[in-house]
Amino acid sequence: MTAFPSSLDSASITHAGGARLLADIGGTNARFALETGPGRLEAIEVLSCQQHATLADAIRAYLALPQLSGLGSGIRHAAIAIANPVTGDQVRMTNHHWAFSIEALRGECGFDTLLVVNDFSALARSLPHLDGQKRQVGGGTPVSDAPLGLLGAGTGLGVSGLIPAPAGAKAGWTALRSEGGHVSFSPVNETEVAILQYAWREFEHVSSERLLSGAGVELIYRALSDRAGRPDTLAAPEISRRALSGECALCDEVLEAFCGMLGTAAGNLAITLGAQGGIYIGGGIVPRLGERFLTSSFRRRFEQKGRFSAYLAQVPTYVITADYPAFLGVSAILSEKLASA
Repeated sequence: MTAFPSSLDSASITHAGGARLLADIGGTNARFALETGPGRLEAIEVLSCQQHATLADAIRAYLALPQLSGLGSGIRHAAIAIANPVTGDQVRMTNHHWAFSIEALRGECGFDTLLVVNDFSALARSLPHLDGQKRQVGGGTPVSDAPLGLLGAGTGLGVSGLIPAPAGAKAGWTALRSEGGHVSFSPVNETEVAILQYAWREFEHVSSERLLSGAGVELIYRALSDRAGRPDTLAAPEISRRALSGECALCDEVLEAFCGMLGTAAGNLAITLGAQGGIYIGGGIVPRLGERFLTSSFRRRFEQKGRFSAYLAQVPTYVITADYPAFLGVSAILSEKLASA
């Protein structure tokens, strides 16, 4: 990934079909980049979803930026990773109000090719390419040619996996189109039972995402403050700040509960997929916790599976430290599409 240049010109483009637009769309932010050559990302920008009425508006705003030097009007190929199921032409975001037809968006933006894929499917495709952009948190050595698991908490809870192709197959990996963040939450101790009982006051179905997300951190705080007899509300960034600064024991208890729940979810995913190649943690929350995550109950809870504890003790877990890992995956997906066209 190159530095962010102040301007671009056609001489820097080595892709035969011109620069390619890559995007990673979450419930809060829309991240854009131009891929001017294989693995070369430039003009990375992060736009607020709330400041644009539609995804097409956000795309146009990015392509009109001065640093693109007019290249925005000549983009032929684009690929978008989005925090939402993608099962057909119509996409309606779960954690934001944007809704669109993929084919209509392609025509509106003037692209020859537009791929739209689930963001965690794209992130899963990035895993073999992370190299040193990850930090191991416990476990042993990954088993080669074994499945990889992925989950990450941010605006929502994304879940995916990467399955190795059979020997001799053309494609090396298959990314799962999972919506595993919406499975029912299962408590493992009395504190989590109390949190679940509180959450039932607000939601008929309490999924893992209801608790393992930014909004989930706030829900855990409300539940634990209510349990302590001091009902209160607080925004997730302030909860994290107070916990990490050591000024609020309750906020630290909230983060500890969050990390433990995430450990259980990660262990469930490892067993479900047989992910002996490792479990990767992405999303916007965990990387910001730094050393606090390493000292949390995450890894202990990951391995806390009774007769399968020894099995999970050998499975490595990693925190993804790359700034824009989804771009790596969506680039690979677009390259494969264009190569087969």
